[in-house]
Amino acid sequence: MKQIASFTIDHLRLLPGIYVSRKDTVGNEIITTFDIRVTRPNYEPVMNTAEIHTIEHLAATYLRNHEDFGNKIIYFGPMGCRTGFYLLLAGDYESKDVVALLTGMFEFIRDFEGEVPGAAAFNCGNYLDMNLPMAKYIANRYLEEVLNSIDDSRLIYPN
Repeated sequence: MKQIASFTIDHLRLLPGIYVSRKDTVGNEIITTFDIRVTRPNYEPVMNTAEIHTIEHLAATYLRNHEDFGNKIIYFGPMGCRTGFYLLLAGDYESKDVVALLTGMFEFIRDFEGEVPGAAAFNCGNYLDMNLPMAKYIANRYLEEVLNSIDDSRLIYPN
């Protein structure tokens, strides 16, 4: 069986960043999948499920309500390895095209106060597994260490 492309990326050299993971054609539309790598694989601890879950709820709320990208959001969700998230957008994009979008998203998460949207038994299958303080910490760290000074080393997969 052929190995999928994402398993060919050298995860020992991969830094936290925003990478185009793949582009797929569906009908006449291109779907761009972004690898939003939040922690460095195999070098630092992965995120716990509670903060991942909180980031997922807040990010989905922000993204689906975004004035320019809201109608282009196909999916936002966590990676199984717990080192980041996938964002799927309708359209043909490069990593640099979504830096402002993701900066706004992580600022929204960092600054969020109150009840996490959808964090109730009626709305969510695991609503008790949330950690807003840690989600805010991770968002701030990602802003400071990645997004605020992003360059090609964090926008293009390592060779």
